[in-house]
Amino acid sequence: MMIRRMQIAWLLLLACSCSTIAPYSQTAYQQVTALKAEALLLMDKAAQPYAQHKAAAEKVRLDIETAYEYAKGRPKNVLSTRQWEIVRDPAGHSLGGFLKRWETEGPLNAAFVKDARKLISDQLDTISGLEIGKPTPNKNTP
Repeated sequence: MMIRRMQIAWLLLLACSCSTIAPYSQTAYQQVTALKAEALLLMDKAAQPYAQHKAAAEKVRLDIETAYEYAKGRPKNVLSTRQWEIVRDPAGHSLGGFLKRWETEGPLNAAFVKDARKLISDQLDTISGLEIGKPTPNKNTP
């Protein structure tokens, strides 16, 4: 009887913990992986004037905002939303900050770009890792 109560308590704890985070979203995962590829390719061009790549940079900004709004609109998705806030911050050491710096300062040093690529790649990997680690939605659940 005691073991049965412990099993039930464990299952309740597990059920509660699973309900405190959004389920896995293929859309969210595709957004972050596509943005990572797009951003890293664009960053390779940062030794050139920003104006030559303004349209591509604006597309990356739009993709960041789209992913952020998607994350923000999902219930129980606080951690992913917070990571997108970091990535989009134009004043931070982030993709948003990198684009802002390139826009305001002009062509960037190759060593800086290399270091920034690593940092931004890691930030986006964190988001994709968060998504992959989420529970898969039950197909029988409405």
